[in-house]
Amino acid sequence: MSDETLLAGMAADDPDAAAVFVRRHQGKVYGLALLLVGVPAVAEEVAQEAFVRAWRHADAFDARRGRATTWLLAIARNAAIDVLRVRRDLPVDPAVMAETIASPDRLAERVADGATLDAALARVPAEQATAVVLAAVFGLTGVEIAERTGVPLGTAKTRVRLGLRHLRDELATMREVGAP
Repeated sequence: MSDETLLAGMAADDPDAAAVFVRRHQGKVYGLALLLVGVPAVAEEVAQEAFVRAWRHADAFDARRGRATTWLLAIARNAAIDVLRVRRDLPVDPAVMAETIASPDRLAERVADGATLDAALARVPAEQATAVVLAAVFGLTGVEIAERTGVPLGTAKTRVRLGLRHLRDELATMREVGAP
C-alpha cells in the first residue's frame, strides 16, 4: 500500500492503516526526534506525538503538495521544536538544529540518506550559527537573542543577518561543487 492510501485509511479511522504507516516510518521519525532533542526518552515522546498528530490530521494531507514522508517528518520536526521550546534544560547543538531551517523536503533527505547542513553550518562562525538557530528555530527576537548571548541588540541582529548570508553562500558553494 502507498503512504497516500494509508493516510486515507487513517483519515477514515482505520487502525490497521495507522499500524502499517507507523511501522513503516517509526525509525525515521524516531531518528529525527532523537537527532533534534538528543534524549532517547524524550525522542520517543516526540515520535509518539508526531504520529498522533499525523493520525489527527491525516485528512489534511495533500499529495499534490509533497510526499507523505516529507509531511510526516515536518510534523515530527514541529513536535520536537515544541518540546525544545518548553524544555530549556535540553542541550541543543546549533549545527543539528539548523537543519530545521531547511525545507521539509530537505529535512526528509537528511533523515533518509544522511545529507546535511552540518558541513555548511560548520563553516559559519559559531556565534552567527547560534544566532541563526535561536532566531529561525526557536523564534527568538533580536532582543531575546541579545539577552541570551550577552551581546548588544545590534550585534545580535548583525549575527543573524550575517549568519544567514554565510549559510546561504556555503550551501550555494556546496551545490556548485556537488558536495553533500
